[in-house]
Amino acid sequence: MSAGPARVVLLAHPAAHSLSPRMHDAAFAAAGVPARYAALDVPPAELAAAVARLRAAPYLGANVSVPHKEAVARLVDELTGAARAVGAVNTVVRHGARLVGHNTDAPGFLRGLAELGFDPAGAGCLVLGAGGAARAVVWALLGAGARVVVVNRDAARAERLVADLEAAGAPAGRATAAPTAAPHLPAARLLVNTTSVGMAGGPDPDGLPLLTPAQLAALPAGAGVVDLVYRPALTPLLRAAAARGHATQNGLPMLLWQGALAFEAWTGRPAPAAVMREALERGLAGSPA
Repeated sequence: MSAGPARVVLLAHPAAHSLSPRMHDAAFAAAGVPARYAALDVPPAELAAAVARLRAAPYLGANVSVPHKEAVARLVDELTGAARAVGAVNTVVRHGARLVGHNTDAPGFLRGLAELGFDPAGAGCLVLGAGGAARAVVWALLGAGARVVVVNRDAARAERLVADLEAAGAPAGRATAAPTAAPHLPAARLLVNTTSVGMAGGPDPDGLPLLTPAQLAALPAGAGVVDLVYRPALTPLLRAAAARGHATQNGLPMLLWQGALAFEAWTGRPAPAAVMREALERGLAGSPA
């Protein structure tokens, strides 16, 4: 290992909004791990080169976010069972010159869902989006016994997601794809946004993902609403849902728990989850590090 601190990076596009550096630097300090974390804005054309640089010291590995999770799964040397099943990688761990792709999003999402007090077993769930995060969420929900409808404007992409997960071992017939959300809202006990709609600095920070405020009214009373966007803490979707009395959760719990699992994969040490949560909450509130 090099004489300086080890490095972990986030590969994303955009990346400036991320709270991962604050969370992981706090975790490294609390655990006495000599490492630093940085968020890198990596356009798709530069992704292969960025992944190749991870193969040598001082890198412990990386996190991967939008829009690279599926592409990185094709660039690493090996995939864990979960990453192979999901078809997306959010954590890369370096072993010598080899890179192993993990997916900690799926278990991280379920840990966050438990904080909301929601049990997916037997529940109808509506997932908006069909990218890498959606793959992890749908895989997690199916594994927990839910029935899932995946909605994406590109219906073929949603259909491919469902087919891929069934081919990887998800229960056949428990997930379906649809081009619009409205017909499926009345039967949903959980609505999950996995798109970037509503994200500060994103292409549509003021919009609702794949539905209108009037359509949201069809969501049954008592249904939960999760938005994987965490900046702002209260997205337009969560604001509209809360106004109708729904229990809501932003992406911070999933970010925390996927990050805790990634920390343990990089370091082999227990993650200081309480420290990581405090760092995230301070970052979201705009407090100095």
